[in-house]
Amino acid sequence: MQPQQALTRRGFVGGLATAVGYLSLESRELWARGPYDATLRVQQGQDYDSLAKLHFNENPWGPSDAVMEAMTGAFKYANRYGYPDGDIVAGIASHHGVDRSHILLGAGSGEILDVVGTAFLEGRKVVGCDPSYSSVYTHATSIRAEAHLVPLLHDWRQDIPAIVEATRRNHRDVGFVYLCNPNNPTGRTVTAAEVKQLLDGIPEDVPVLIDEAYHHYVEDPAYATAVPHVVEGRNVIVARTFSKIYGMAGMRLGYAVAPPALIRRMRPWSTGSINALVKWGGVAALRDQASVNRVRTETLHLRRKTVATLEGVGFDVIPSETNFFMVHVRRPVADVRDEFRRQGVMVGRSFPPMTEHMRVSVGTPAEMDRFMAAFRQIFTTTKDGQLRYPALG
Repeated sequence: MQPQQALTRRGFVGGLATAVGYLSLESRELWARGPYDATLRVQQGQDYDSLAKLHFNENPWGPSDAVMEAMTGAFKYANRYGYPDGDIVAGIASHHGVDRSHILLGAGSGEILDVVGTAFLEGRKVVGCDPSYSSVYTHATSIRAEAHLVPLLHDWRQDIPAIVEATRRNHRDVGFVYLCNPNNPTGRTVTAAEVKQLLDGIPEDVPVLIDEAYHHYVEDPAYATAVPHVVEGRNVIVARTFSKIYGMAGMRLGYAVAPPALIRRMRPWSTGSINALVKWGGVAALRDQASVNRVRTETLHLRRKTVATLEGVGFDVIPSETNFFMVHVRRPVADVRDEFRRQGVMVGRSFPPMTEHMRVSVGTPAEMDRFMAAFRQIFTTTKDGQLRYPALG
Protein backbone atom coordinates (compact mmCIF):
# COMPACT_ATOMS: atom_id res chain seq x y z
CA MET A 1 0.00 0.00 0.00
CA GLN A 2 1.53 3.29 -1.09
CA PRO A 3 0.77 6.84 0.08
CA GLN A 4 -1.74 8.77 -2.03
CA GLN A 5 -0.09 10.81 -4.79
CA ALA A 6 -2.98 12.35 -6.73
CA LEU A 7 -3.45 15.32 -4.42
CA THR A 8 -1.02 16.52 -1.78
CA ARG A 9 -2.35 16.47 1.78
CA ARG A 10 0.00 19.19 3.04
CA GLY A 11 -2.73 21.74 2.52
CA PHE A 12 -5.17 19.68 4.56
CA VAL A 13 -3.15 18.61 7.57
CA GLY A 14 -2.48 21.65 9.55
CA GLY A 15 -3.84 21.67 24.55
CA LEU A 16 -2.49 21.83 38.15
CA ALA A 17 -3.87 22.91 40.77
CA THR A 18 -5.95 19.99 42.07
CA ALA A 19 -4.33 16.94 43.59
CA VAL A 20 -5.02 13.58 42.01
CA GLY A 21 -6.15 10.65 44.19
CA TYR A 22 -4.94 7.12 43.51
CA LEU A 23 -6.07 3.73 44.78
CA SER A 24 -3.12 1.49 45.66
CA LEU A 25 -0.83 3.92 43.86
CA GLU A 26 1.32 6.72 45.17
CA SER A 27 -0.06 10.17 44.39
CA ARG A 28 1.56 11.80 41.38
CA GLU A 29 0.77 15.15 39.85
CA LEU A 30 -0.19 15.15 36.19
CA TRP A 31 2.33 17.74 35.06
CA ALA A 32 3.10 17.47 31.34
CA ARG A 33 1.06 14.30 30.92
CA GLY A 34 -1.36 15.56 28.32
CA PRO A 35 -1.78 13.79 25.00
CA TYR A 36 0.75 15.97 23.18
CA ASP A 37 4.14 16.17 24.86
CA ALA A 38 5.91 19.26 23.47
CA THR A 39 9.15 17.27 23.21
CA LEU A 40 7.51 15.11 20.52
CA ARG A 41 6.88 17.98 18.18
CA VAL A 42 9.17 18.59 15.22
CA GLN A 43 11.73 21.27 16.01
CA GLN A 44 12.39 24.39 13.96
CA GLY A 45 14.41 23.55 10.88
CA GLN A 46 13.66 19.82 10.87
CA ASP A 47 12.28 18.32 7.68
CA TYR A 48 8.90 16.98 8.81
CA ASP A 49 8.30 14.93 5.68
CA SER A 50 11.63 13.12 6.03
CA LEU A 51 10.88 11.76 9.53
CA ALA A 52 9.39 8.35 10.28
CA LYS A 53 6.44 9.48 12.41
CA LEU A 54 5.67 6.60 14.78
CA HIS A 55 4.65 8.61 17.86
CA PHE A 56 0.99 9.74 17.55
CA ASN A 57 -0.80 6.53 16.43
CA GLU A 58 -1.92 7.97 13.11
CA ASN A 59 -2.90 6.19 9.91
CA PRO A 60 0.30 6.72 7.87
CA TRP A 61 -1.49 6.38 4.52
CA GLY A 62 -3.88 9.26 5.20
CA PRO A 63 -7.40 9.75 3.83
CA SER A 64 -8.57 7.44 1.06
CA ASP A 65 -9.05 8.64 -2.51
CA ALA A 66 -12.80 8.83 -1.90
CA VAL A 67 -12.33 11.04 1.15
CA MET A 68 -9.86 13.30 -0.65
CA GLU A 69 -12.26 13.68 -3.56
CA ALA A 70 -15.14 14.56 -1.23
CA MET A 71 -13.08 17.15 0.65
CA THR A 72 -11.81 18.67 -2.57
CA GLY A 73 -15.38 18.99 -3.83
CA ALA A 74 -16.41 20.73 -0.62
CA PHE A 75 -14.01 23.63 -1.27
CA LYS A 76 -16.86 25.30 -3.15
CA TYR A 77 -18.51 25.90 0.24
CA ALA A 78 -15.42 27.57 1.73
CA ASN A 79 -16.98 31.05 1.50
CA ARG A 80 -20.44 30.08 2.81
CA TYR A 81 -22.28 29.72 6.09
CA GLY A 82 -25.16 27.28 6.30
CA TYR A 83 -23.65 25.11 3.56
CA PRO A 84 -24.81 21.54 2.79
CA ASP A 85 -22.71 19.17 4.90
CA GLY A 86 -23.54 15.81 3.37
CA ASP A 87 -25.78 15.17 6.40
CA ILE A 88 -22.84 13.93 8.42
CA VAL A 89 -24.88 13.51 11.63
CA ALA A 90 -27.46 11.34 9.87
CA GLY A 91 -24.64 9.34 8.28
CA ILE A 92 -23.04 8.61 11.66
CA ALA A 93 -26.40 7.78 13.23
CA SER A 94 -27.22 5.35 10.43
CA HIS A 95 -23.75 3.79 10.74
CA HIS A 96 -24.52 2.92 14.37
CA GLY A 97 -28.23 2.18 14.02
CA VAL A 98 -29.40 5.04 16.24
CA ASP A 99 -31.44 8.20 15.82
CA ARG A 100 -29.53 11.43 15.11
CA SER A 101 -30.54 12.68 18.59
CA HIS A 102 -27.94 10.22 19.91
CA ILE A 103 -25.03 11.95 18.10
CA LEU A 104 -22.85 14.93 19.03
CA LEU A 105 -20.05 16.05 16.72
CA GLY A 106 -16.68 17.22 17.99
CA ALA A 107 -13.40 18.52 16.58
CA GLY A 108 -11.83 15.09 17.02
CA SER A 109 -12.77 12.79 19.87
CA GLY A 110 -10.49 14.95 22.01
CA GLU A 111 -13.14 17.64 22.06
CA ILE A 112 -15.74 15.05 23.01
CA LEU A 113 -13.62 13.95 25.98
CA ASP A 114 -13.24 17.58 27.11
CA VAL A 115 -16.95 18.25 26.66
CA VAL A 116 -17.84 15.26 28.83
CA GLY A 117 -15.43 16.47 31.49
CA THR A 118 -16.82 20.00 31.51
CA ALA A 119 -20.44 18.82 31.48
CA PHE A 120 -20.20 16.22 34.24
CA LEU A 121 -17.20 17.02 36.47
CA GLU A 122 -17.86 20.35 38.17
CA GLY A 123 -16.45 19.81 41.68
CA ARG A 124 -16.49 16.04 41.17
CA LYS A 125 -14.22 13.12 40.23
CA VAL A 126 -13.52 10.99 37.19
CA VAL A 127 -12.64 7.38 38.02
CA GLY A 128 -10.35 5.47 35.68
CA CYS A 129 -7.13 3.50 35.29
CA ASP A 130 -3.56 4.68 34.92
CA PRO A 131 -1.74 4.77 32.61
CA SER A 132 -4.41 5.49 30.06
CA TYR A 133 -5.23 8.35 27.71
CA SER A 134 -4.42 11.09 30.21
CA SER A 135 -6.18 13.96 28.40
CA VAL A 136 -9.32 13.15 30.38
CA TYR A 137 -7.44 13.39 33.67
CA THR A 138 -5.48 16.53 32.87
CA HIS A 139 -8.69 18.22 31.72
CA ALA A 140 -10.26 17.28 35.06
CA THR A 141 -7.46 18.96 37.00
CA SER A 142 -7.66 22.02 34.76
CA ILE A 143 -11.31 22.60 35.76
CA ARG A 144 -10.60 21.96 39.46
CA ALA A 145 -12.08 18.50 39.45
CA GLU A 146 -10.18 15.37 40.47
CA ALA A 147 -9.02 12.16 38.86
CA HIS A 148 -9.30 9.07 41.02
CA LEU A 149 -7.11 6.45 39.36
CA VAL A 150 -6.31 2.79 39.89
CA PRO A 151 -3.20 1.03 38.57
CA LEU A 152 -3.31 -1.50 35.77
CA LEU A 153 -3.16 -5.21 36.51
CA HIS A 154 0.11 -7.15 36.26
CA ASP A 155 -0.71 -8.07 32.64
CA TRP A 156 -1.33 -4.38 31.78
CA ARG A 157 -5.12 -4.81 31.54
CA GLN A 158 -7.56 -2.42 33.20
CA ASP A 159 -8.77 -3.49 36.65
CA ILE A 160 -12.57 -3.49 36.32
CA PRO A 161 -13.34 -4.73 39.87
CA ALA A 162 -11.13 -1.95 41.28
CA ILE A 163 -12.93 0.67 39.14
CA VAL A 164 -16.29 -0.64 40.35
CA GLU A 165 -15.13 -0.54 43.97
CA ALA A 166 -13.74 2.98 43.66
CA THR A 167 -16.92 4.25 42.00
CA ARG A 168 -19.22 2.69 44.61
CA ARG A 169 -17.08 3.98 47.48
CA ASN A 170 -17.08 7.52 46.07
CA HIS A 171 -20.53 7.38 44.48
CA ARG A 172 -21.82 10.83 45.35
CA ASP A 173 -18.58 12.48 44.26
CA VAL A 174 -18.18 10.69 40.92
CA GLY A 175 -19.03 12.66 37.79
CA PHE A 176 -18.29 9.79 35.42
CA VAL A 177 -16.15 6.71 34.88
CA TYR A 178 -13.62 6.67 32.03
CA LEU A 179 -12.68 3.54 30.08
CA CYS A 180 -10.30 3.69 27.11
CA ASN A 181 -11.03 0.50 25.16
CA PRO A 182 -8.67 -0.55 23.65
CA ASN A 183 -6.44 1.26 26.07
CA ASN A 184 -3.85 3.82 25.05
CA PRO A 185 -0.87 3.34 25.62
CA THR A 186 -0.94 -0.41 26.36
CA GLY A 187 -3.17 -1.59 23.49
CA ARG A 188 -5.02 -4.04 25.79
CA THR A 189 -8.79 -4.47 25.61
CA VAL A 190 -11.60 -4.77 28.12
CA THR A 191 -13.90 -7.63 27.13
CA ALA A 192 -17.61 -7.21 26.46
CA ALA A 193 -18.32 -9.24 29.60
CA GLU A 194 -16.12 -6.93 31.67
CA VAL A 195 -17.86 -3.82 30.28
CA LYS A 196 -21.18 -5.33 31.37
CA GLN A 197 -19.64 -6.17 34.75
CA LEU A 198 -18.67 -2.51 35.12
CA LEU A 199 -22.09 -1.18 34.10
CA ASP A 200 -23.92 -3.64 36.33
CA GLY A 201 -21.57 -3.05 39.27
CA ILE A 202 -21.69 0.73 39.58
CA PRO A 203 -24.69 2.90 40.53
CA GLU A 204 -26.86 3.28 37.45
CA ASP A 205 -26.90 7.09 37.66
CA VAL A 206 -23.12 7.32 37.06
CA PRO A 207 -22.27 7.93 33.38
CA VAL A 208 -19.53 5.85 31.78
CA LEU A 209 -17.40 7.37 29.01
CA ILE A 210 -15.95 4.66 26.76
CA ASP A 211 -13.28 5.86 24.37
CA GLU A 212 -13.22 3.60 21.29
CA ALA A 213 -10.65 5.46 19.19
CA TYR A 214 -8.94 2.19 18.20
CA HIS A 215 -12.05 0.04 17.89
CA HIS A 216 -11.48 -0.85 14.23
CA TYR A 217 -8.19 -2.64 14.85
CA VAL A 218 -9.44 -5.16 17.44
CA GLU A 219 -9.33 -8.87 16.60
CA ASP A 220 -10.18 -10.30 20.03
CA PRO A 221 -13.61 -12.00 19.72
CA ALA A 222 -14.28 -11.28 23.41
CA TYR A 223 -14.31 -7.54 22.65
CA ALA A 224 -17.35 -5.60 21.45
CA THR A 225 -18.29 -1.98 20.95
CA ALA A 226 -20.36 -0.45 23.76
CA VAL A 227 -22.85 1.19 21.37
CA PRO A 228 -25.51 -1.50 22.12
CA HIS A 229 -25.49 -0.30 25.73
CA VAL A 230 -26.39 3.18 24.45
CA VAL A 231 -29.30 1.66 22.52
CA GLU A 232 -30.42 -0.08 25.72
CA GLY A 233 -30.65 3.35 27.36
CA ARG A 234 -27.74 2.91 29.75
CA ASN A 235 -25.78 5.97 30.93
CA VAL A 236 -23.02 5.26 28.41
CA ILE A 237 -21.18 7.73 26.17
CA VAL A 238 -19.15 6.16 23.37
CA ALA A 239 -16.46 8.42 21.87
CA ARG A 240 -15.27 7.72 18.32
CA THR A 241 -12.85 9.49 16.00
CA PHE A 242 -11.96 9.81 12.33
CA SER A 243 -8.33 10.45 13.32
CA LYS A 244 -7.14 6.84 13.33
CA ILE A 245 -8.21 4.28 10.75
CA TYR A 246 -9.86 6.90 8.51
CA GLY A 247 -6.60 8.88 8.32
CA MET A 248 -8.03 12.31 9.21
CA ALA A 249 -6.06 13.22 12.35
CA GLY A 250 -5.10 16.65 11.03
CA MET A 251 -8.69 17.40 10.00
CA ARG A 252 -10.25 17.00 13.49
CA LEU A 253 -13.53 15.11 13.41
CA GLY A 254 -14.98 12.95 16.16
CA TYR A 255 -18.32 12.27 17.77
CA ALA A 256 -20.20 10.89 20.74
CA VAL A 257 -22.93 8.25 20.68
CA ALA A 258 -25.06 8.56 23.80
CA PRO A 259 -28.66 8.64 25.04
CA PRO A 260 -30.37 11.92 24.05
CA ALA A 261 -30.55 13.10 27.67
CA LEU A 262 -26.77 12.94 27.99
CA ILE A 263 -26.28 14.56 24.58
CA ARG A 264 -28.44 17.47 25.73
CA ARG A 265 -26.24 17.96 28.81
CA MET A 266 -23.11 17.92 26.65
CA ARG A 267 -24.24 20.05 23.72
CA PRO A 268 -23.92 23.51 25.38
CA TRP A 269 -20.19 22.86 25.90
CA SER A 270 -19.34 21.83 22.34
CA THR A 271 -17.88 24.37 19.95
CA GLY A 272 -19.45 23.19 16.70
CA SER A 273 -16.20 24.24 14.99
CA ILE A 274 -16.03 21.58 12.29
CA ASN A 275 -15.53 22.85 8.76
CA ALA A 276 -17.24 21.92 5.51
CA LEU A 277 -14.35 19.89 4.11
CA VAL A 278 -14.17 17.67 7.18
CA LYS A 279 -17.89 16.94 7.24
CA TRP A 280 -17.95 15.84 3.62
CA GLY A 281 -14.78 13.82 4.18
CA GLY A 282 -16.38 12.08 7.16
CA VAL A 283 -19.42 11.07 5.13
CA ALA A 284 -17.18 9.59 2.43
CA ALA A 285 -15.02 7.79 5.00
CA LEU A 286 -18.00 6.00 6.53
CA ARG A 287 -19.01 4.73 3.10
CA ASP A 288 -15.53 3.59 2.08
CA GLN A 289 -15.37 0.27 3.93
CA ALA A 290 -12.93 -1.15 1.38
CA SER A 291 -10.28 1.39 2.38
CA VAL A 292 -10.91 0.70 6.05
CA ASN A 293 -10.36 -3.00 5.45
CA ARG A 294 -7.14 -2.36 3.52
CA VAL A 295 -5.68 -0.12 6.21
CA ARG A 296 -6.66 -2.57 8.94
CA THR A 297 -5.17 -5.57 7.15
CA GLU A 298 -1.89 -3.84 6.31
CA THR A 299 -1.54 -2.31 9.78
CA LEU A 300 -2.11 -5.59 11.61
CA HIS A 301 0.32 -7.39 9.28
CA LEU A 302 3.05 -4.83 9.91
CA ARG A 303 2.42 -4.83 13.67
CA ARG A 304 2.70 -8.64 13.85
CA LYS A 305 5.83 -8.64 11.72
CA THR A 306 7.59 -5.97 13.78
CA VAL A 307 6.56 -7.47 17.12
CA ALA A 308 7.78 -10.91 16.02
CA THR A 309 11.15 -9.42 15.06
CA LEU A 310 11.50 -7.63 18.39
CA GLU A 311 10.52 -10.70 20.38
CA GLY A 312 12.87 -12.78 18.24
CA VAL A 313 15.82 -10.73 19.46
CA GLY A 314 14.80 -10.90 23.10
CA PHE A 315 12.56 -7.91 23.77
CA ASP A 316 9.17 -8.23 25.48
CA VAL A 317 6.18 -6.60 23.79
CA ILE A 318 2.78 -6.10 25.40
CA PRO A 319 0.04 -7.85 23.36
CA SER A 320 -1.81 -5.12 21.44
CA GLU A 321 -5.18 -4.86 19.69
CA THR A 322 -4.40 -1.48 18.13
CA ASN A 323 -2.21 0.25 15.54
CA PHE A 324 0.60 0.62 18.10
CA PHE A 325 2.47 -1.53 20.61
CA MET A 326 4.68 -1.11 23.67
CA VAL A 327 8.13 -2.71 23.79
CA HIS A 328 10.10 -3.06 27.02
CA VAL A 329 13.46 -1.46 26.20
CA ARG A 330 14.92 -2.03 29.69
CA ARG A 331 16.10 1.54 30.15
CA PRO A 332 14.39 4.97 30.44
CA VAL A 333 12.31 5.68 27.35
CA ALA A 334 13.37 9.35 27.34
CA ASP A 335 16.99 8.35 26.62
CA VAL A 336 16.10 5.84 23.92
CA ARG A 337 13.59 8.20 22.29
CA ASP A 338 16.28 10.84 21.85
CA GLU A 339 18.49 8.29 20.11
CA PHE A 340 15.68 7.36 17.71
CA ARG A 341 15.03 11.00 17.00
CA ARG A 342 18.65 11.54 16.03
CA GLN A 343 18.14 8.82 13.44
CA GLY A 344 15.01 10.45 12.05
CA VAL A 345 12.49 8.18 13.77
CA MET A 346 9.86 9.63 16.12
CA VAL A 347 8.60 7.24 18.83
CA GLY A 348 6.20 7.74 21.72
CA ARG A 349 6.71 9.65 24.94
CA SER A 350 7.06 8.18 28.43
CA PHE A 351 3.96 6.91 30.22
CA PRO A 352 4.72 6.83 33.97
CA PRO A 353 4.98 4.48 35.75
CA MET A 354 5.84 2.46 32.61
CA THR A 355 9.05 4.41 32.15
CA GLU A 356 10.91 1.62 30.33
CA HIS A 357 8.11 0.72 27.91
CA MET A 358 8.32 2.53 24.57
CA ARG A 359 5.12 3.03 22.55
CA VAL A 360 5.60 2.63 18.81
CA SER A 361 2.92 3.43 16.23
CA VAL A 362 2.66 1.26 13.13
CA GLY A 363 3.75 3.21 10.06
CA THR A 364 4.23 2.32 6.42
CA PRO A 365 6.45 -0.65 5.48
CA ALA A 366 9.32 1.75 4.77
CA GLU A 367 8.87 3.47 8.14
CA MET A 368 8.85 0.15 10.00
CA ASP A 369 12.04 -0.87 8.19
CA ARG A 370 13.61 2.42 9.30
CA PHE A 371 12.44 1.77 12.87
CA MET A 372 14.03 -1.67 12.96
CA ALA A 373 17.24 -0.37 11.39
CA ALA A 374 17.43 2.34 14.06
CA PHE A 375 16.56 -0.21 16.76
CA ARG A 376 19.46 -2.41 15.69
CA GLN A 377 21.81 0.57 15.73
CA ILE A 378 20.69 1.73 19.17
CA PHE A 379 20.61 -1.75 20.69
CA THR A 380 23.96 -3.15 19.61
CA THR A 381 23.94 -6.45 17.73
CA THR A 382 26.08 -9.31 19.06
CA LYS A 383 27.91 -11.88 16.93
CA ASP A 384 25.00 -14.34 17.12
CA GLY A 385 22.58 -11.70 15.78
CA GLN A 386 20.90 -10.96 19.08
CA LEU A 387 20.48 -7.44 20.45
CA ARG A 388 22.05 -6.58 23.77
CA TYR A 389 21.39 -3.85 26.32
CA PRO A 390 22.79 -0.62 24.85
CA ALA A 391 25.37 1.76 26.21
CA LEU A 392 23.88 4.97 24.93
CA GLY A 393 25.00 8.56 25.31
